[in-house]
Amino acid sequence: MSARLRSIPSVEKVLQALAETGLPRALVVDTVRGELAGYRSKRKIPSFDETVTRVRSALESLRASRIRPVLNGTGILIHTNLGRAPLAEPAADAVRAVAAGYCNLEFDLITGERGDRASYLERALARLCGAEAATLVNNGAAALVLILRHFTVKKREVVISRSELIQIGGGFRIPEILEASGARLREVGTTNKTLTGDYSRAIGRNTGLILKVHRSNFFMGGFVESPAIGDLAALARKKRVPLIEDLGSGAVFDTAQFEGVESEPTPEQALKNGVDLVCFSGDKLFGGPQAGIIAGKAKLITALKQDPFFRAFRCDKLACAGLEATVDLHLRSLAPGAPSTARPNRDRDRETVISARLRASLEDLRKRAHRLLIAVEDLPIKTFVGEGKAQVGGGALPRSSIPSVTLDFMPITMSLEQFAERLRRRRLPVVGYLSGGRFKLDLRSLLPGQDEDLIRAIHSVFRRGGRSDKDSM
Repeated sequence: MSARLRSIPSVEKVLQALAETGLPRALVVDTVRGELAGYRSKRKIPSFDETVTRVRSALESLRASRIRPVLNGTGILIHTNLGRAPLAEPAADAVRAVAAGYCNLEFDLITGERGDRASYLERALARLCGAEAATLVNNGAAALVLILRHFTVKKREVVISRSELIQIGGGFRIPEILEASGARLREVGTTNKTLTGDYSRAIGRNTGLILKVHRSNFFMGGFVESPAIGDLAALARKKRVPLIEDLGSGAVFDTAQFEGVESEPTPEQALKNGVDLVCFSGDKLFGGPQAGIIAGKAKLITALKQDPFFRAFRCDKLACAGLEATVDLHLRSLAPGAPSTARPNRDRDRETVISARLRASLEDLRKRAHRLLIAVEDLPIKTFVGEGKAQVGGGALPRSSIPSVTLDFMPITMSLEQFAERLRRRRLPVVGYLSGGRFKLDLRSLLPGQDEDLIRAIHSVFRRGGRSDKDSM
């Protein structure tokens, strides 16, 4: 055993063989030590070359897990795994500006004293949502948790339809978040039919609130029925119980204006129908950074902001700056005095990236596709302009199927799987999908300003076996 242990190479020897890795030395040392520590329990010690290869592979996986920009050719506009909504340039500029220095996050520039965080943003959100007041927290789940904890401190029961006990991405389940917040579920109705009377019979002295959850990531058809939100609001007023609606997707404009997209309820519509508070995500159809937005009656918003949990969920300066600029884009797209559901101004400098990608015409996408294919026609690869069906994604508008255009590739010198893997391993990774014996990139999700990067990535795949130091991870 002593001889076997002596055959394990030293950490320093492995480090010298690795040379420059591009990672902090402390992480590299930890990785080497972890690999060598496992050898003590092995009967056969791997060779030195095999050890170096194993460490390189582990470091490559570690390096690949770092956050970096990605070219999204999946056709899913709000791709949760790829960071959800891209920020519009004004929002990205605002984030960069406050990230690089100090800002007046909680400082009143008029009085020179401490100020309120996000006061401008809250006022702008209230106007956009047609609400008395609004506030924000760090994500949509936090918004729901804050509301539940605050309104069920004394009266624990939350009345909710069985058809709305849903699960969204990442294992987030409405029943579990309700119970984790300390609330008790009072389920009413059935999976497919819930009536106003079901809610009425369930409300009692221990009812803290009525919760409506928008089925944003799936739909039900056939023998189904749910009460109109106006009827439920009337019942809530009669019973003196708050009515809360979780809209999830964050649509503040008429989504049905875009081809292939169905109508999505907006916060303004919900509040006009009598809902007391709405909450939704800032990084989905809203098109901003990750945030949870709450809008509704001023007295309820004030109460939430005074809750001890509000501080734990508040947004930092980067999210506030990005969201401010995104709200400004939405407000500038409206005619003076127009409701938020009005058709947006078609000035492309006044819309989010998501709305711009939804608006892109098939004619423009096809012209762009042909330009891109000309730029790679000298490579050993067959290329085609195909048809696609893009999706909104992000747990929103599940029935929407948006006509799109794809770049289709059939490489000659490698398999489709190798081609896809090599594109993912670029310094600027390209992510697409395999379908019908082709590798496809959907142009509705590939941003127009990324064409040169895409061309460079495709060319690099065929250079030196696709692993040049300049372009690979």
